[in-house]
Amino acid sequence: MQQNTVSQKRVKWWYALIFIAIIAAILILDILSKEWIRASLPPGGSLPEIWWLTIVNVQNTGSAFGLFTNQAFLLSIVAIAGLVVVLLFFRYLGELGFTGGLALSLIFAGALGNLIDRLRFGRVTDFIYVRLWDNVFWPAFNVADSAITVGAILLTIIALVNLGKKNEPKQGNAKKDV
Repeated sequence: MQQNTVSQKRVKWWYALIFIAIIAAILILDILSKEWIRASLPPGGSLPEIWWLTIVNVQNTGSAFGLFTNQAFLLSIVAIAGLVVVLLFFRYLGELGFTGGLALSLIFAGALGNLIDRLRFGRVTDFIYVRLWDNVFWPAFNVADSAITVGAILLTIIALVNLGKKNEPKQGNAKKDV
């Protein structure tokens, strides 16, 4: 019994180290890519489109899809609250498993990356602009937005899988016909 507790603590320690490394890698990639865009392109500027992808310099003062424009303070408060919630969820890492921890790491890194932009500049630099078809484009986004999206999708999948497991009857619980 004691050996099992020690190995669980060791696993949680390694998971924590892996998740911190993921957060650091995403955060560094996000910050460096935004710095490169700000140094290379004027606001509103873009590089030539390659297939369906354009690199642009969009200074977003709102949240996703341009919502809450010029609300940097409010969005910063929401981001800080979100970071605290994600940190609280890390406490339940054993129940979430590795994939859940990965999802939380991605969400945390993305939220922190965009928060850093808001605190430094009062806006977030978006630069990935994707053509869906003809003249229809997805709104510009960045590495942090991508991390948040992938993390949220992973958490949704985990929730749906666990919901399915919860509703399955356990073997041995079914009544036997006599």
